[in-house]
Amino acid sequence: MIPIRLPAAGRSKEAVLAEMQAARANDLRWHEGRVFSLVFFAGDEAASLLKEAYNLFFSENGLNPTAFPSLRRFETEVVAMSARLLGGDDHVVGNMTSGGTESILMTVLTAREWARAHRPGIHTPEMILPATAHPAFDKAAHYFGVRLVRVPVAPDLRADVAAMQAAITPNTILIVGSAPAYPHGLVDPISELAAVAQAHGLLCHVDACVGGFMLPFVRQLGYPVPDFDFQVPGVTSISADLHKYGYAAKGASVILYRDGALRRHQLFAVTDWAGGIYASPTMGGTRPGGAIAAAWAIMNYLGEEGYRRLAAQVMQATEQIRAGINAIDGLHVLGDPPMSLMAIASDHLNIYEVGDEMGARGWHLDRQQFPPTLHLTLNYAHVHQTDAFLRDLAAATAQVRRPSLRKTLDRLLVALARGAARWLPAGIVSKLTGRVSGLVGGSGGGLPERSAAMYGMMGSLPNRGDLKEVVLDLVEGFTTPPPGR
Repeated sequence: MIPIRLPAAGRSKEAVLAEMQAARANDLRWHEGRVFSLVFFAGDEAASLLKEAYNLFFSENGLNPTAFPSLRRFETEVVAMSARLLGGDDHVVGNMTSGGTESILMTVLTAREWARAHRPGIHTPEMILPATAHPAFDKAAHYFGVRLVRVPVAPDLRADVAAMQAAITPNTILIVGSAPAYPHGLVDPISELAAVAQAHGLLCHVDACVGGFMLPFVRQLGYPVPDFDFQVPGVTSISADLHKYGYAAKGASVILYRDGALRRHQLFAVTDWAGGIYASPTMGGTRPGGAIAAAWAIMNYLGEEGYRRLAAQVMQATEQIRAGINAIDGLHVLGDPPMSLMAIASDHLNIYEVGDEMGARGWHLDRQQFPPTLHLTLNYAHVHQTDAFLRDLAAATAQVRRPSLRKTLDRLLVALARGAARWLPAGIVSKLTGRVSGLVGGSGGGLPERSAAMYGMMGSLPNRGDLKEVVLDLVEGFTTPPPGR
């Protein structure tokens, strides 16, 4: 492997930008409305505003609010606008973060520090959450030494309130619900969860990272939306991503607390460092001014009317796609999601093969498990693609029904993996599965173009810890230079 080093001499701006443009050739073409995750787009004019606002504060750092009072003002106003939108009063406070994961990290850290102050007898704090809650809570538990108690969801795929209440112990500090949970787009029964938390003197967090800037406008449009925000007694904190349905530039979320006394446990300060007094409200030190400024800009540019208009168009597309999916023989949407996230399932077809066929037609849909589904997150980028999507989905489903040699071989690989799992040591099975899955459907250092067999083999592993090692190997490979570079 040839090591990658800084060039001996600087390259021209034109050469650098040309190489970067060329590198994008194999990236997902999200601007065409064929990618149902990762990117949220409110139109070319809004995107232009975001870029201009970001560039105005491209170099500024929000770490020191006295150095850049403009950023302090922007963040304060973004938090205040978000709090009002989510049912908060003048006592609700919060901060901007880099994204939903950081907002959730702050939530769990705050709960741990709150428990240290108010429940000093707890040495192994626990948080209780439904199985569908975001894995950022697993990361937070890992980082901060909090025991994670995941509870299976009810038959309607929402949080099982009775089961979560039964899981409470003297060590419990936090109960979590989602609005909505990402996998199926369903809002947990927040009112009931918050009542349980309040009755036991616990904190209750609502993860509205996806829905925080969509559900309020869906409700304003007259759609039924379960209660989920600070209007619910017992809800003590909410996370909501501005860079999702707030349509802000990437790197913008808010973590909100019902009052300043709770938020105090999030803050960090060191007063005896030789370099002076250091303090920060969130995980990071440097806080990119561009992300703060762009979030303020888009909220003021769109306003309530603009967000409501976007939500109306997205919900119209959502209803059309949901009805179209349910009309295709063999496919259905799980549950009755109240907004623009949904999971496509099938009782008779291999849904991953449907995903592969859609991929061959230029659509990017995330694969999910427990049960196997394809995931859709619709935003404004998709409002003009509904007919094309449903037409291709019907064709893809029909193609999956037809026999083919490739599908037969894929199913044979899955069957062999399941058979091997019965008599080979689990560690060997995981390594073999990891190697073989990298060969299915393609080659080259990334995920295969066709992944039905890969997901089938992954599901055959009896030990999820072995699967974790396979995934970590894959993640490690993403940032390892390929041979010859």
